[in-house]
Amino acid sequence: MKLAFALYKYFPYGGLQRDLLRIAEACHKRGCDIRVYTFGWQGDIPDWIDVQLIGKKGFSSHKKNRHFLESVQRHIQQHPVDALIGFNKMPGLDIYYAADGCYEARVTELYGNVYRMGGRYKHFSAYENAVFGVESSTQVLMISALQMPIFQQYYDTPDERMHLLPPGIARDRVAPDDADAIRQQFRDEFNIADDERLLLMVGSGFKTKGVDRAVNAMAQLPTEVRDKTRLFVIGQDNPKGVVKQAKKLGLGDRFQVFAGRDDIPRFMMGSDLLVHPARHENTGTVLLEALVAGLPVLVTDVCGYAHYVKDADMGVVMPSPFSEGMLAANMKFLLSADDDQRHIWRKRSKVFAQQADIYSMPETAAEKIIEIARAKQ
Repeated sequence: MKLAFALYKYFPYGGLQRDLLRIAEACHKRGCDIRVYTFGWQGDIPDWIDVQLIGKKGFSSHKKNRHFLESVQRHIQQHPVDALIGFNKMPGLDIYYAADGCYEARVTELYGNVYRMGGRYKHFSAYENAVFGVESSTQVLMISALQMPIFQQYYDTPDERMHLLPPGIARDRVAPDDADAIRQQFRDEFNIADDERLLLMVGSGFKTKGVDRAVNAMAQLPTEVRDKTRLFVIGQDNPKGVVKQAKKLGLGDRFQVFAGRDDIPRFMMGSDLLVHPARHENTGTVLLEALVAGLPVLVTDVCGYAHYVKDADMGVVMPSPFSEGMLAANMKFLLSADDDQRHIWRKRSKVFAQQADIYSMPETAAEKIIEIARAKQ
């Protein structure tokens, strides 16, 4: 079976990109030939993937996207596949992996009618309708139960075209038996004292993830707490804005930004609290990775996976609408946890890691993709 995956941009530390690679690998292990269409691929290319690079054409993002789609369609006409799986919304997909939330819902919430007159809106609205509209035949792999009724509210997408997947974090995110030793080595490396607390944020797209919110909340902590707290941010984005913000608020020496990296579990085991005050988040895989690493979480309820924090009883889920004062208060509360509370969190983490169905997404997605592709034949 030949499968083609379409993604505008691949870089090794993006959540969507990692999902594509793991799903593609699961399909490959089931005997499928894998092709990927993309504007650009950063990092190593597995020898089992045929990467077809699409040259960019056009100044605006929507013109580039249209060129991308036309190029993919032309290539597939010459080199047919059994199914085309899109990781971005676009017409002509057999299957769409719904990592992004509903564009129409966000436009309705944030913009007025004037915005809808622009070319950008018309393009992205049409591409979303091509996937979710009632006239479409695209099968949708959903990863957020929260988003399903939202898409159906705007597009009346039939239930039989929407398939909810379980989460799919890698098992190497689970804290190992020597987690305490790893934590100490990490804290020694970064000169984090025993009486200091380390906040951690992980995710590309600093505005979306709420890095500015976390910086403001940290600045509001009582002086005695703030002076013993540090914030590490890891992600692919331009850090200039948040670095300037931190310096303006007097946090320059307590704040550090890292580019995307491979040793996230080590950072989680060395930290004291994962902060994720996202403005919107379809799922939030990093929340699950923190939970199984034994790290408590402070998160906004807009994240699709936020309920797992409540289920595991390992942190605080902040209700909407967002309150900066509430974020600062909850940050202070969770940072004040003593050793006994942290021991309780670690015990809950082990139970959660053993019992929750949070690992099988790539395999479940691969089986569904192959099932759909066979039904087309």
